[in-house]
Amino acid sequence: MKRRPSEYVRGEFKITTDPEKFDLAWIHDFLTNTSYWSKGITFAVFQKSVENSLCFGVYYHNTQVGFGRVLTDFATFGYLADVFIDEKYRGRGLGKWLVECMLGEPDLGELKRWMLQTMDAHGLYEHYGFVPVSHPENVLEKVMKK
Repeated sequence: MKRRPSEYVRGEFKITTDPEKFDLAWIHDFLTNTSYWSKGITFAVFQKSVENSLCFGVYYHNTQVGFGRVLTDFATFGYLADVFIDEKYRGRGLGKWLVECMLGEPDLGELKRWMLQTMDAHGLYEHYGFVPVSHPENVLEKVMKK
């Protein structure tokens, strides 16, 4: 189903879900060279992840300064991933605003469960009601080796 892009504006900053606006080379560069969670991800894998997620770009005028994506079925479950703000634009509340927009996206209003993983941003997400998994023994994973 084709969704109409959402747009949120705050002063000189804008957040949009319009995939035509994403600077994929810039996002990929951050993920593969700066983030701890996607070091070395290939462009092809990254591009496929964007195509199969609901993505949010943060912009200062026409320059992309942040990104985040939601892995979702649009009915029951959402997983926040790849949420970041360029270091030059941190400290302005953009990360909080991005998470607010992601959690408040109208197409995701019926979700019953949200999840994410983080090593260093617990305070940000706790502000929005995220808590450690209450029954970690019920959460399983399978990590594939190359």
